[in-house]
Amino acid sequence: MAAATPSSYSITIRLHTEPDHAVVGQVATVIAEQGGIVTAIDVADSRHDRLVVDVTCSGIDSGHTGTLVEAVEQVDGVRVHKVSDRTFLIHLGGKIEVKSKVPLRTRDDLSMAYTPGVGRVSKAIAKQPQDARRLTIKGNTVAVVTDGSAVLGLGNIGPEAAMPVMEGKAALFKRFADIDAWPICLASQDTEDIIKAVEMIAPGFGGINLEDIAAPQCFEIERRLQESLDIPVFHDDQHGTAIVALAALRNGLRVVEKDLADCRIVVAGAGAAGTAIVTLLLAAGADDIVVFDREGCLSGDDESLPEAKLELARRTNPRKVTGDLTAGLEGADVFIGVSAPDLLKPEWIRDHMVDDAVIFAMANPDPEVDPAEAAKYAKVVASGRSDYPNQINNVLVFPGVFRGLLDAAAEDVTVEMMIRAADAIAGVVTDEELNPSFIIPSVFHSDVTDAVATAIAGEGKRTTGGLGTEGATGGGHHKGHGRVTHKEQDAIEEVGQNPHRED
Repeated sequence: MAAATPSSYSITIRLHTEPDHAVVGQVATVIAEQGGIVTAIDVADSRHDRLVVDVTCSGIDSGHTGTLVEAVEQVDGVRVHKVSDRTFLIHLGGKIEVKSKVPLRTRDDLSMAYTPGVGRVSKAIAKQPQDARRLTIKGNTVAVVTDGSAVLGLGNIGPEAAMPVMEGKAALFKRFADIDAWPICLASQDTEDIIKAVEMIAPGFGGINLEDIAAPQCFEIERRLQESLDIPVFHDDQHGTAIVALAALRNGLRVVEKDLADCRIVVAGAGAAGTAIVTLLLAAGADDIVVFDREGCLSGDDESLPEAKLELARRTNPRKVTGDLTAGLEGADVFIGVSAPDLLKPEWIRDHMVDDAVIFAMANPDPEVDPAEAAKYAKVVASGRSDYPNQINNVLVFPGVFRGLLDAAAEDVTVEMMIRAADAIAGVVTDEELNPSFIIPSVFHSDVTDAVATAIAGEGKRTTGGLGTEGATGGGHHKGHGRVTHKEQDAIEEVGQNPHRED
């Protein structure tokens, strides 16, 4: 059996064994023989007649971890006491929490943080509502909104089942950009209900992150909320994916020394992500894009297409390509997949595409083509997987995007912002680092969030004008969040502690 890589299928097996460390060594050996990876061995309890040992290991899937447990049970002198799934353990009680940022130890603390002092702040905001960005969590808070209709690769699983994913998204906001995000899982998949619900909660947030809402409803929901709200609305499945794809493509084309405008690009998938990718590529200078869905090549002459796909078709396929995917791949420089597993045969890359092709197989968890097989024929290969080089991951995008939007007190997200964000991500990879196996930085690269935030905030100030000098600080950049700057102190004196303003 092939060895596992570290994955979400991680278990801890609690064993009761004889007080003989050789037995523990046998346990590690049989796990390795079955293709598992032992990541930790800890003695939980030691007595003269036995050891209690926790063995943590990773498997390929739930069936494989079951095989590992069965193998351990066959070791002489070992009794399996219990098995814990570590992924489920970290979800017990949820993954996020609310903490007070101010001390609440004395009556004096309470009098300022709550009544009667809080009333003074409320009165100041009532006079100037825009001051809520500085004097409440609004300036540093994002709502992660879903209806549970298109969650990861799991489909329409509903709002309760979507909650762990939205919690995870909120945790990533905090980890990478120090933004306080909160999951909002709505018990309706009606377009009007969703729009109304988001409009009603919007006063408490500085931005809206739409997440895992199925197409085509997601297009209308985003458009109408952008029109009705004075805070930015960003659909990560569309625009986060488009930004990171453009960033990766910028660097992939640097490797093969081509310009975006000169490339023939094939996009497989005409849903939310595919539409957004095409739109951003066109805005960034691409001229020749052919889009495929389940029925084949999209054509602007096909009036039977749904409205969203017909509009997409009319903006693409300038050479009037017809037929199946192989027809579109003929002479193509780039393939971008946001569709389904095993759609692209490796030999098609060899037989139809140019010699230095760029392949982005982004379907998750199973890509359109096995990256290792694609790499035999393509110059650059990327996917959404973490166990291959060049992982294209939205985590590179949304923390920095919202950090910049909040810092600029922006009211919307523009195409220009998204292009600047993509260029910022691409620019993190230096010329010395760039190679076919490294076209996109790690999600843990310390410069990514700052680079994207700076690009977004600069464009946001030019586009919206922000709230002036003080308003542009929003909730405070994540590096200084929680400390009061001189500009913020001036703002406090203006709006919060000026007795003439209160009278």
